Amino acid sequence: MSSGLLRPGLEGGLGPPREVSRKMNRATVLKLENLVHLHCACRQLHSLPYRKVHRAQWKPLHPSAYPTLSAQLYSQLWQANKFSSVALSQYRLLATDTWEKKQKQKLSSIKPKVKKEVVEIWQNMTVEDLARVMNKDIDHVYETLLNTNVDLDSLTSNSVLEEVWVKEAVKKSGMTYKQRELKKKMRKNKDVVKRPPADPALLTPRPPVVTILGHVDHGKTTLLDNLRKSQVAAMEAGGITQHIGAFLVHLPSGEKITFLDTPGHAAFTAMRARGSRITDIVILVVAADDGVMEQTVESIHHAKNAKVPIILAINKCDKPEADPERVKKELLAYDVVCEDYGGDVQAVNISALKGDNLMALAEATVALAEVLELKADFAGLVKGVVIESRIDKGKGPVTTAVIQGGTLRKGCFLIAGKSWAKVRLMYDENGQTMAVATPGLPVEIMGWKEIPSAGDEILEVESEQIARNVVDWRNYAEQQEKIKQDIEVIEAKRKKHRDEYEKQQEMFDGLSWRMRKRAQYEAGKDVWFLRPKEREESDRNVLPIIVKGDVDGSVETLLNILDGYNAKDECELDILHFGIGDINQNDINLAEPFKGIIYGFCVNADSSTQKLAAKKGIKIKLHNIIYKLIEDLKEELSRRLPLAVHELEIGEASVLAIFYGTVKKNKNVPVAGCRVQEGQLNRKMKFKVIRNGDVIWKGLSTSLKHFKDDVQVVKAGMECGLSLDQYTDIKIGDQIICYEEKEVKESISWDPGF
Repeated sequence: MSSGLLRPGLEGGLGPPREVSRKMNRATVLKLENLVHLHCACRQLHSLPYRKVHRAQWKPLHPSAYPTLSAQLYSQLWQANKFSSVALSQYRLLATDTWEKKQKQKLSSIKPKVKKEVVEIWQNMTVEDLARVMNKDIDHVYETLLNTNVDLDSLTSNSVLEEVWVKEAVKKSGMTYKQRELKKKMRKNKDVVKRPPADPALLTPRPPVVTILGHVDHGKTTLLDNLRKSQVAAMEAGGITQHIGAFLVHLPSGEKITFLDTPGHAAFTAMRARGSRITDIVILVVAADDGVMEQTVESIHHAKNAKVPIILAINKCDKPEADPERVKKELLAYDVVCEDYGGDVQAVNISALKGDNLMALAEATVALAEVLELKADFAGLVKGVVIESRIDKGKGPVTTAVIQGGTLRKGCFLIAGKSWAKVRLMYDENGQTMAVATPGLPVEIMGWKEIPSAGDEILEVESEQIARNVVDWRNYAEQQEKIKQDIEVIEAKRKKHRDEYEKQQEMFDGLSWRMRKRAQYEAGKDVWFLRPKEREESDRNVLPIIVKGDVDGSVETLLNILDGYNAKDECELDILHFGIGDINQNDINLAEPFKGIIYGFCVNADSSTQKLAAKKGIKIKLHNIIYKLIEDLKEELSRRLPLAVHELEIGEASVLAIFYGTVKKNKNVPVAGCRVQEGQLNRKMKFKVIRNGDVIWKGLSTSLKHFKDDVQVVKAGMECGLSLDQYTDIKIGDQIICYEEKEVKESISWDPGF
C-alpha cells in the first residue's frame, strides 16, 4: 500500500548530488506520511465492527443517536487526518530548511587553500638578507624573533642568524622556505693566458719610456714643457700637476723618448708608484735651492722597488742660492751615488725655466737607453698598460696607454681589467688621429665598453666572443672572491657576538631571574624603548659623500686619501658612491635619501643638475686643487662634531678660615673666608674646589659677601666670605676657582698628511 502512495518522479534518473540528496529527504518524509495514513486507515477499519454492534443493539432507540455518534466519530477522524497533514507539511518545510542550512554551513566552512609564498634561504644569512628575501623591513624580522632565545639587543642588520631562527622567522611571517641549492659544478677558467716572451731574434729596438719623479714645485712639468715646446705647466690648476700624462718627445737627433709626467704632491703616491712600475728610466728632479725633500725620498724608493735606473736632474741651478753639490751629498744617505762620487748615477745640472742644458739631459737618457738595449716584438699580439682613463663627453670612455708589445690598429679587440674594447679610433698626445701605435708609444684609445682602471694590463684577443668570455670570467672570479671574504667577515662577527654574549652571561651568573632582568634593563635602558633599527643608528654621527673625478687616477688618489681617515670615533665618513665624469642627476637622486654632499674634482655640473640639487637641498662642491678639496671635507666633518664645553678661568682664591653663619635662613652653614689671588670672583659664575691638585667639587655659590655686605664681584687682593651650594666639606688651604663655561667649535683630528 505504501508503494502505491509514493509520488511519481523518484524512480526516474538521478540528477546532480544536491538534487539526489533533496529527493532522498523527500522520500523519507513521504514514508512517514504513508505511515500516518496507514494508522488512520487501521483506526477506520477497527471502528467498523463497533458501528455494526451499536446499530444492532440500539436499533429501537432514537434515530438521532447514530448520526450523532457517526458525526463525532468522523469528525474526530477528519480532524486527525487534517492534523496529520498539517503536521507533515510543517515537518517537510522544517526538514527542507534544516537541510539547506546545513548545506550552506558546509559550503561556508570550506575555505579555499591559500598558497604560501616560498622564500629561498641559505646558510649564514644576515638579518638584512632575511628581510630582503621576505620583502619585509628589518624591524619585521626582529618582531618575528620576539619570545625566542635570540639576544635581540646584540642584533644588527649585519648579524648572522642561525638556520633554526631563519626558519622560525619565515614560518611566523606566514611563508614557507626552500634551501638554496649549492652549485657544485665549477666554471671553466676562460681568462686570457699571457703570451710567452718572443724570440730575441725577432725583437726590434723601441723608444725608452721615461718617468719624471720628484718633489712638488721642483720643476718637473716645466722641464717637460720645455722639451716639448708646449704650455703644459700653464694649463695646470694651482700650478701643480694633478694627473699622470704620457707624451712623445722628438729630439733633434731623430731619437724618440716617451715621457711620463707624474704629480709630485703628497696625495699622488699611487700615481708615482704606477709610473715607476711601467717605466724604463727614472729622471729624478731635485731643486738645487731646496735639496732632498719628502717626495724626493719617496720617488727614490719607488725607483728602487721597480729596479729602474735613475738619472739625476738638479734643477733651478740658475738661482743664486743653488747648491748642486749639497744635493749630491744629501742623496748619498739614500744610496743614490752620483758618478762624481764613484757611483753609476748620471747627474745633470739644468734650468728647466730657461732651458739650460736640457739637451745634455736628453742625450744622457738616450745613452742609458742604448746601454739597456730596449727592444720589443712589433709583430705579435698587442700588450700594454693603462696610464690613465676618463670619460669624454664626445668620445665616451677613453684611456691613455703605453704600448709595450705588438702593433695596435683600428678594429683590434682588447682586454683591460674587467672591460673590453673594439678599437674605434686612436689619438696621440696632441689629439691627432693615429693609424698604428707601436711599442714604446703613448696612445689614446676609444671604443671601451666600460672604464678600465689606471694600471690595468692591456692584452689583445682574437675575437669579440673571446673578449666577452674573459670579462665574464673575471667578473665571476671577483664575485666568488667577494663571497669568500664576506663569509670570513660574517664568521668573525658571529664569533664576536657569541663571545660578547657569553661574557655577558658570565656577568649575570649567580643572580636570580629578577636581579638578572634588572641588571639587563639598567645596562641598556638608554636604548630599551627604541626599535632595533633605531638602536643601531641612534648614536651614529655620519657624513655621507659622493666623489666624482675627471679621470680614474684622480678618483683613485682621493679614495686612497679617504682610506686613511682615522677619526671614525668622532664622525664616520660614508662614501656612498664614486665615479668618473661630470656630476649628473643620478648622483643627486642617490645623495638625497642620505642628505649627502657631492664632491667633484676637475669636473662640472650643468645648470639643470645644479637646480635639482638646490631643490632637494644637496650640496655640490667643485674643486680643481686636491688639497683644497680635502680642506673643505675636513671643515664639513668638523661641523658634524658637537660643541665642546671649555672652562675659562675668571679668578682664583685661597681659603684662609672657616666660620659658620646664616645663609638664606639656613643656620650653621660653613662659610669660607677667602682672599682673591688672581682675577675676580663673580657670584653668577660657577666655582670648583681644588684640593691637592684634584678637583673635588663643582657647582654654584649661595652667597658672596665682602665684610657684611652682599656683593656681586670681589676683585684680586680683596677678602670675602663664600658659601657653596650643598657643599660643607670646605677646608683651610683649598683653592677655589671661579670659571665660565663656553661652547667652542671642535675640529676633526684627522690628518691626511699634507
